[in-house]
Amino acid sequence: MRGKRLLVTLLVLALGLSLVWAGGCGLLKSGSEETPGESTGAEAGQEGTLPEETPETAEQVPPGPGETTTVTLYFADPTGQYLVPVTRQIPKVQGIARATLQELILGPDAQSDLLPTVPVGTVLRDINIKPDGLAIVDFSKELVANHQGGTMGEMLTVYSIVNTLTQFPTVKKVQILVDGQYQQTLAGHLDIREALARNEGLILPK
Repeated sequence: MRGKRLLVTLLVLALGLSLVWAGGCGLLKSGSEETPGESTGAEAGQEGTLPEETPETAEQVPPGPGETTTVTLYFADPTGQYLVPVTRQIPKVQGIARATLQELILGPDAQSDLLPTVPVGTVLRDINIKPDGLAIVDFSKELVANHQGGTMGEMLTVYSIVNTLTQFPTVKKVQILVDGQYQQTLAGHLDIREALARNEGLILPK
């Protein structure tokens, strides 16, 4: 009887030692598959992904509190035949191109005899300035739906946007989108499927 108990005890000890040895090997093996501090391929790919170019390209230096800057906006003259440059003081913000377009949308001062060029209700949805100088500007559907039409009216709308943005050295051409989509025209006259460069010919001669 005593011999049987001794045999059972030895078998239990042997089984326990084998389990401990197997577990230790497993831990050593799993630890050797990945060196601490190394990223997996997926993590490395995520860390190496560049963020999209942001509209703040036009102004990289963070402004100080209360600072202002002078920008030029282009509105229509009373005859609706030319663009007139108007300087305006606005708060100096990092996204200066976006802020400037917002001022253009607001229109000329109430006491001015100049005419707005952006249709009422239009909202600036997004602006993205690429490193190559292309500014992609996305407006709400009101830019088309509320446009009064006419060849000159359409040209003044488009080039008030283009000329206002190209005052910044980082902007060379402007691509206009409506609700995120490319448009053939705004009112049936001027092709805006391609990016447009500055047009000095529409500015009222001095």
